[in-house]
Amino acid sequence: MEDPEVIHVYLAYQAANCFDLLYKRYGGKIYSKCISMLKDEALAHDATQEVFTKIFLNLSKFNEKSRFSTWVYSITYNYCIDYIRRKKKNANLFMDDISRLPEIEDEVSDDEILSIAVHQLKVILEELDDGERAILLMKYQDGMSIKEIASLLNKTESAVKMRIKRAKERAKHLKQKLFKEEY
Repeated sequence: MEDPEVIHVYLAYQAANCFDLLYKRYGGKIYSKCISMLKDEALAHDATQEVFTKIFLNLSKFNEKSRFSTWVYSITYNYCIDYIRRKKKNANLFMDDISRLPEIEDEVSDDEILSIAVHQLKVILEELDDGERAILLMKYQDGMSIKEIASLLNKTESAVKMRIKRAKERAKHLKQKLFKEEY
């Protein structure tokens, strides 16, 4: 059965096996997203359970305007971001602060970002702030379009493009700074 069918059967008959099926389909993906954002296995496990509780409580609100997987991703992402924001009470994760960046006149190409070695990429991602890391992972790891990211973050497409541009510039700057001898 496709996701919409599973949801309709679950809502009509409260069939636990239908919700179990959704858990089997999405549990690993939710956990992976949580671990990539929260950087802690125990937190990611707890977050996965919390996300599924939210899905369970709000399943009747799923309106099929998007794919179920997109809806699940949105709940997962928002839960993790809310957790991070609570943890860093005064941090504004998506603040447009580029004062710490050097002046970069040329735009950083996608190829330049995608060509960063895996060992370098891990270090660079750790150095980025949570908002920069999240937006780059959405675009390059999760393959989300600008439109999908804008919808998820409730931002305009131009604002998302600017944030991606700035995050790419910061990643390039960090690569140059941290890996001078390899550059």
